[in-house]
Amino acid sequence: MVSKVPVIEQCVVSSNVRKDIMIEDLAGYLERNKKLVFPHRHNFYHLLLFTKGGGKHTIDFETFEVVPWQIYFMSPGQIHTWSFEGEMDGYVVNFDRDFFKTFLLQPDYITLFSFFSGLVRDEVFVVKTEERSAVLALFERLRRQTVNVDFARVSLLYIFHLLEQQRDRPAVLPEDTYNHTLLRNFLNLIESNFRTLRLPKDYAALLYITPNHLNALCKQVLGISAGEIIRQRVLLEAKRLLAIKDYGISEIAYELNFNDNSYFTKFFKKGEGITPEEFRKQHT
Repeated sequence: MVSKVPVIEQCVVSSNVRKDIMIEDLAGYLERNKKLVFPHRHNFYHLLLFTKGGGKHTIDFETFEVVPWQIYFMSPGQIHTWSFEGEMDGYVVNFDRDFFKTFLLQPDYITLFSFFSGLVRDEVFVVKTEERSAVLALFERLRRQTVNVDFARVSLLYIFHLLEQQRDRPAVLPEDTYNHTLLRNFLNLIESNFRTLRLPKDYAALLYITPNHLNALCKQVLGISAGEIIRQRVLLEAKRLLAIKDYGISEIAYELNFNDNSYFTKFFKKGEGITPEEFRKQHT
């Protein structure tokens, strides 16, 4: 079973010849991609800063009201759609999965930032007043100098640090390297195995730690148990597949390794509060 949610590639939405990074003003980006309002995924990192406009945008079925100076970050694979209103302005930055890979000693360095944790609740926030002029100047310089790829990398990292420091709360992921690596590896393992591995003890064994250690770390950092993190990922995939009309409930249950439709329906209703059929009616 192959997902039919369209995957948008960098070259499709970019206006320049570079495939690894694109920085553009929002008005021009929306004009070129005005038909891209259906639910879709990206195979690249995507961030957008609003300086003007309204409406809504949705990331993995969580909807946000657009306000000036809101910024959002998206990681590859997340489902996204928008419904903007009025005159829109701001900046869009798209960059490849491996954009920083050969530039930094730590290949997954950007996952240290809370807004690249893969958790929607950390990906959308408003830039504080005192940081706006600096952020705006950096985005504008980036837009004008995309030919210098190292300048773009350094500038983006500086913007990331600036935005991380202005958050109202500390980063979601722990600062010490060991626990950060452990939690990041756990989330990566879930991404690869959530269809077949559903128990914390399975992941703890792959991480060479005890289930109690894994559960304590998840509760300390994310505020929920390891089992709940796994269930939320399965539920998210179910919602993504339900948004595609072509898939029957039985197909989705099979894809997610449930024994039968009734077990899948009970699991979904417990997590979402409504049945899969009701969810589909709301989102298609």
